[in-house]
Order: sequence, then C-alpha cells, then structure tokens
Amino acid sequence: MKTREEIITEINARMAEEFEIDESKIQPEGTIFDTLELDSISLIDLVSIVHVNFGIKIEKEELPGIKTFADLYDYIEQHQQ
Repeated sequence: MKTREEIITEINARMAEEFEIDESKIQPEGTIFDTLELDSISLIDLVSIVHVNFGIKIEKEELPGIKTFADLYDYIEQHQQ
C-alpha cells in the first residue's frame, strides 16, 4: 500500500502530464473539474489514470463525491488493496 504522500506525488504528476498543466496548480482544496478544465471525455481519462496507476476502479455513482484533489487522494487511499 502506498502512503498518502506517495499517492499525492504520483497522482499529481500523472494529472499534470495528462492534462498538460503545471503541477503547482494542483492543490488539495482545488476542484478537479476547474483545475484540470475537464469535460466528460477528460473525466474518462482521469478515471483511467486512477485505474491504471493504482488498480482502483472509480464507480460512476461515486464520481459526484470526488470534487477536490483531497477527495481523490482520500478515495485512492481508502480503496487501495
């Protein structure tokens, strides 16, 4: 299992690379949609990144509860095997 710090480091790096933004713009309290400028197709990319890198499948009905990066870190931390 990865520590919270490892999760944060890895997910921030992947998101910055995939969505071509400066990693410093990714803050725990920042909203994912606004920071990454997501649309519905980009959302699939985000879910895929989490699945590929952490082996965690985010269920469709759980997505509305993941609003900030802190929510995403919490979700990954709680669901890792």
